[in-house]
This record gives sequence, C-alpha cells and structure tokens, in this order.
Amino acid sequence: MDLILIGVVALLASGLTLFSGFGLGTILMPVFALFFPLPLAIAATAIVHFANNLFKFGLMARQADWSVVAKFSLPATVAAILGAASLTFFDRLPVLWRYVLAGAHFEVTPVKALIGGLIVLFSLLELSPRFQALALSPRWLPLGGALSGFFGGLSGNQGALRSAFLLKTGLSKEAFVATGVVSAVIVDAARLAVYGSAMLADRFSQIRALALPVAVGMICAFIGAFLGKRLLRKVTLATVRLIVAMAMLVIGAGLMLGLI
Repeated sequence: MDLILIGVVALLASGLTLFSGFGLGTILMPVFALFFPLPLAIAATAIVHFANNLFKFGLMARQADWSVVAKFSLPATVAAILGAASLTFFDRLPVLWRYVLAGAHFEVTPVKALIGGLIVLFSLLELSPRFQALALSPRWLPLGGALSGFFGGLSGNQGALRSAFLLKTGLSKEAFVATGVVSAVIVDAARLAVYGSAMLADRFSQIRALALPVAVGMICAFIGAFLGKRLLRKVTLATVRLIVAMAMLVIGAGLMLGLI
C-alpha cells in the first residue's frame, strides 16, 4: 500500500507541477514522512526530485535560457549547501511538544515546525495577488538564486521563489519551464551531496529500505513528467499554481501540528 501511495502521488504531482515549476517535493515528501523520519523523507524526496528533473532536462534542456541559468544557479548552489547543512542541526534539537488526539500520540519537533512553517509561508505567498504581481528586475536573479537555493537545501522548498524570479525575466512558457528544470537539477545535485554525507553513516539500514519506494517514485514521476509535457500547451499556469498552493498549505499545517 505504501508503494501504491508513493507511486500515485509521484505521478500526479510530477505532471501537475511541471507547469508551475514547484510543488513535487512538497507534495511527495509528506508521503515519505509517513514511513520514514522527516530528514530521511526529505532526502528520499530529493532523490526522486533530482531524477525527475534529470528526465525533464532530457525533454526540455534545449529550450532553456542558459544565461539566466548561470546568473541564478551559481549562487543557488552555494546557498543550497548551507541550507542542507542546517537541516542536520535542526533535526538534532529536542521535541517541542507532545500531545494525544483521539487516542493517537503526536509530537511536534523543531524540524517539523520549521519546515511546516516554511511550506505554509510559501503557499500563502503563492495565494497572494500582491506576491504574484511583484515585478522583480532580472538584476535580482543572483539574490533569487541564493534564497531559492538555501530554502531548497533546508526543506526542499526551492520552486516557489525560483518561479517568482524567473517569471519576471520575459521567458516564454516553454523556456520558463526548461530554465527552471535546469536550475533545479543543479541545486538538487548540491543538496543531495550534503544529505548523503550527513545521513549515510547513522541511517544506512533505513537508506537501504528506501531503495524500492524511491525507485517507484522515480518511475511514476517520469511518467507524470512525460504526460505533463504533452499537456503543457493546454493548461493555464494560474490554475495549477492555485491547486499546488492549496495542497502545500494543508501539508505545511499538518507538519506544524505533528500530524505528518
């Protein structure tokens, strides 16, 4: 049942979030978190996210604007390493709160509260007309890359900021999606290197247990990305962003309350 759930969510999220440029990791991560500790769930999601973006890279790399990629991704890479290193620090802090609800025991940890809060923040930004109307000059791309990379490394939430900055560069819809994919691949590679070095030693048995779920997630995400690309010209970006933002809001609240 866990493999079916992971596969279905990965397929739907990958196809849906191809258009918005963010959301796959945010939607898929809580599914992994149902079965694994949160930092390990973030790392597992990052593997699926990275593999899925590599697949998208093969489909769309020719349409990317490489000058934008260079300005955005170089600072994003450095910041992603710092953000990923911070995740280990927050994971080691003691539990904030424990409670019982309907006979079930829940606990709120600093890492869950932080990541849930970030997800809620980014979902509210996506639902904010003022944020959507924010006109950011392309000269701010390095800053946008640094912010996106840091939060991507810390919690996996890199896409919302990345989309906000790339949307103002005047790229076509196809170039916007392709440029975002290339940038995401670079950030994912940087943060995975940190996750791997931090978690391999003390969670080796759990990492082995992730092999099959991650493989299922990858395959289903590939299928979702392939189908999503075929529908790229038939959807409106605003509708998809609304759906993804609402899903993020629910997931973030669940993490903050210790329900996920």
